[in-house]
Amino acid sequence: MHRLRQFSSQFLFVAIFAVILLLHWPLLRLPFFWDEAGFYIPAAHDLLRLHALIPRTTMDTGHPPLPAAYLALWFAVAGLKPAVARVAQLLLAAFALTNVFLLARRVANLPVAIASTIATAAYSIFFVQSSLAHADLMAAAFTLWGLRLRFEDRRGFSQLAFSLAVLSKETAVITPLALALWEVWQRTPGRMRRTVMSLVPVLPLAAWLAYHHYATGRFFGNAEFYQYNVAAAITPLRFLLALGLRAWHLLGTMNMAALTAAMLVAMRFPPVVDRSGPRERIAVAVQMQFFLVMLAYVITFSLLGGALLTRYLLPAYPLLIIIAMSTLRRRILSWEWPAAILVIFFVLALFFDPPYRFAPEDNLTYRDFVELHAHAANFLEQHEQGLTVLTAWPANDELSKPYLGYVTSPMTTLTVPNFTPEEVIRAKQESNRFQVAYLFSTKYETSTWFRSAVWEKLNRRFFDYHTDLSPEAAAELLGCKVVYLEQRKAEWVEIIEMEQPASVAQR
Repeated sequence: MHRLRQFSSQFLFVAIFAVILLLHWPLLRLPFFWDEAGFYIPAAHDLLRLHALIPRTTMDTGHPPLPAAYLALWFAVAGLKPAVARVAQLLLAAFALTNVFLLARRVANLPVAIASTIATAAYSIFFVQSSLAHADLMAAAFTLWGLRLRFEDRRGFSQLAFSLAVLSKETAVITPLALALWEVWQRTPGRMRRTVMSLVPVLPLAAWLAYHHYATGRFFGNAEFYQYNVAAAITPLRFLLALGLRAWHLLGTMNMAALTAAMLVAMRFPPVVDRSGPRERIAVAVQMQFFLVMLAYVITFSLLGGALLTRYLLPAYPLLIIIAMSTLRRRILSWEWPAAILVIFFVLALFFDPPYRFAPEDNLTYRDFVELHAHAANFLEQHEQGLTVLTAWPANDELSKPYLGYVTSPMTTLTVPNFTPEEVIRAKQESNRFQVAYLFSTKYETSTWFRSAVWEKLNRRFFDYHTDLSPEAAAELLGCKVVYLEQRKAEWVEIIEMEQPASVAQR
């Protein structure tokens, strides 16, 4: 029986991987995006080429080295290419979804497991992260594995899984700490032993931090990274604002509000009675542990992290989906129909922008960003080779590191923080240092239902928000010739020549 279950799990993994590989096929060859280009891929590159556990050619964030080692292994075998990294990440996504299925089947039943796995795979945040080379996916995959093993009462192996999660990203320690707190609350024999066992994943994290301190003289990332993500983030007002946003990220964003609302409405109905009696629910103790883990993520990432990225909550979304799908099945007779509609809502969120501010990596908007930058980089390489290009992060990395997939040879760049009026004016005063300006939308701005001067001020103060100049305003302020301009929805790229070269092209 054990071998049969193991075979079925392996078959499930292969089937899930085949399906998501097919769904992601159009995205596999996209050059690396944002934090991929800015940190994760350079970290893997440094480990592969320089054998450096701590990155040398990019910012030291203090993150554990397992994601870089995983990607470096793939790059060593198949080459440092975007498609290689994306297939490697899809394997992790398939592993995560396999554990979503097995976890849901364990704590609920087969129908809930099927619905939860499909919904998780279709949810735009999980779908996009499934092929992006961020550490959050690996951490989520191992965390879900650890939770599944825990509820299968294989606690020794679950601590191994949680330890791997912690070595993927230090914040994955949230889950074992939350579960240790749960054990403390229990008044059952052996709770102290179980509490101590739940804290085992702290040990590999402590070992990594000790090594990082030995190698760099500091436990965490460099001063800039620590200031942005820790020191500047811990203020009472910012915490309260971030807490509200984090609750929205978990319960509402990218059409998750539809699932949350459906679950709350379903709870108003009595359980459906079948021939065998009332439909079963997930055990209250299991639900409480799920809620405790979700709450721990919301609170922790309200305290820490300069950028309120939804991917930080990646391990929490499947837990909410499992509970919601179980609630629908328990209390709605033909629950398959609302479940199917909710999955359609999740798919729609991939393609249609919501009426509120969000990050491009929350849906397929990130593809537009990458393609715009790839087109602009190609123009620069064809027409502006040998010149110094004024731009901002991450375009400076895109142009200077060919292995990111944008250029075939490095270009010289001069970097500014962003393209606000203040920064563009400051750059114009130093126009003798560059010959070409490559500007782009560093924030994704769409029309929103809610506009408030107070809220905008708080965003600028606490969440690093700024407003870029429009392409037209930037060109007018610099007073030079636009030779390339391309726009998709609210995103744009613009290339401005400070001098008249022999070759000029305009799109």
